[in-house]
Amino acid sequence: MHAIPTAIPDVLIIEPKVFGDARGFFLESFNARAFRDATGLDAAFVQDNHSRSARGVLRGLHYQIRQPQGKLVRVVRGAVFDVAVDLRRRSPTFGRWTGTELSEDNHRQVWIPPGFAHGFVVLSESADFLYKTTDYYAPEHERCLAWNDQTVGVEWPLAGEPQLSAKDREGKLLAQCEVFE
Repeated sequence: MHAIPTAIPDVLIIEPKVFGDARGFFLESFNARAFRDATGLDAAFVQDNHSRSARGVLRGLHYQIRQPQGKLVRVVRGAVFDVAVDLRRRSPTFGRWTGTELSEDNHRQVWIPPGFAHGFVVLSESADFLYKTTDYYAPEHERCLAWNDQTVGVEWPLAGEPQLSAKDREGKLLAQCEVFE
């Protein structure tokens, strides 16, 4: 396992070792010791989630203001453009975003620490998106940063308007969001 810093150093791209031949491939999708050795983090994951979405679906940018979740995200079928936005007011990267393509072919994962909003848009016909979280889902604490907030300026690779849930259409601008101290 290899960790690569992004433009926001706390967000890491994780590249697992992939062993492949004519039969297919094998990889460890998670190994606590290897994750700790590669990242220096001792994350305790408590929940695994799986979503399937069609091309053009944009989910996010979500976060929990209480019970903030660290997330280890990956794609097992298809491809997405994955985004993290720093919502830690005292951080030198507050309000900045970083994004990377995750796909079934590149096997990359992204570590998004607590204190970030997270979202993705589906680039392929459909995508299966899996993620581990460091705290439980708490809908009463969930918040949504507007995916198209021009202050943040995420450069989503969209061919048209994304498909959004009602919740995501109601996302707030960064200036209106509850953020982390």
